[in-house]
Amino acid sequence: MEPGEEFWARFGHDAIIIENTDTKESISFNFGFFDMGEPGFFSNFLNGKMQYQLVALPLTEDLQSYEQSGRGVGVQWLNLDQKQILDLYLALAENAKPENSRYTYDYYLANCSTRVRDSLDKVLDGKIKTQLSSPSLGNTYRSESVRLAWPAKWMAMGFHLGLGPAADKPLSRWDEAFIPMRLRDSLRLVKLADGRPLVASEAQLLPHRLSTPPADMPQWKKTAFMIGIVLAIGIFFLAKRSLRMLAGIAGIFWLIAGLLGCLILFVWFGSAHWAGYRNANLLLLSPLSLAMLPGAWQIMRKKKPGKYFSRFLWVMAASAAMAGFLQFLPFLAQQNFEWVLMLLPAHLALAKTLADQPESLRD
Repeated sequence: MEPGEEFWARFGHDAIIIENTDTKESISFNFGFFDMGEPGFFSNFLNGKMQYQLVALPLTEDLQSYEQSGRGVGVQWLNLDQKQILDLYLALAENAKPENSRYTYDYYLANCSTRVRDSLDKVLDGKIKTQLSSPSLGNTYRSESVRLAWPAKWMAMGFHLGLGPAADKPLSRWDEAFIPMRLRDSLRLVKLADGRPLVASEAQLLPHRLSTPPADMPQWKKTAFMIGIVLAIGIFFLAKRSLRMLAGIAGIFWLIAGLLGCLILFVWFGSAHWAGYRNANLLLLSPLSLAMLPGAWQIMRKKKPGKYFSRFLWVMAASAAMAGFLQFLPFLAQQNFEWVLMLLPAHLALAKTLADQPESLRD
């Protein structure tokens, strides 16, 4: 199933179909069901402990929502013998029982596509994993996430900002099969013991009527650099024209930065979202920003801020500079240079313009 427009559908989807050739009935074993109305769903979502489940339903019923939303659906028929088909069916039917159907969802390690991949690999005695554990094509969890979310820029930027260095590990074809479309493409390369291809044939069940994500992760370093320069110039301009207005805008920036920093800290230390651990963007969006709000308020009232205000400004600027320095340490490398290019100039400009208060600010 091709990507959809809802945020949970941006990565695409897949399922295993088993057809009874006598009755012509096709059962779709779909690992992608969840219930937003279940108790604690949003708490589990925030903590990285969402529960998904496998549901077995008629193929025609499974296709209805995709047809209505305009999502394309294709099918790959696989060269499995009767024993393998029966083993696969029995395993999936047992897994689909209510007492066995639920599993803890992970965006990258345990989702609808990895469950399909693992089910097929098991019935093929590990042949898929053996053949797909090849050197990386250069894709990473970050690049795939940002690429597929790119049509919804807020979602793409959220992934880029929230993912830590673990998301930048080069992926093998086996690893990148957490994306259904990557799994589809890789299955075309798998060979059986007798040399036959695993994929016997392919067909299009529903046309895709929605826009498609880019083939590669978009690059926006130049854009980020230009935004950073414009922000710095704007800060210096406002510092000369209206220090009070600059303090008001800086206060909004510090509020957003501080809240985002708290969220990054929560993901790292308070959740199971492992791909967000050790996120160096914490150096750019620090919870310490919240400590700057009283100072911003004082400047807006034409009063001098507290004595620690200037120190905090330079601490945050130095912290942002440290995020840039980390880009040159390969053992700590995180692909967040765009955020450094955009936010470091702003931090430096704010420190330069607000750290030394002019004589016009009196207690």
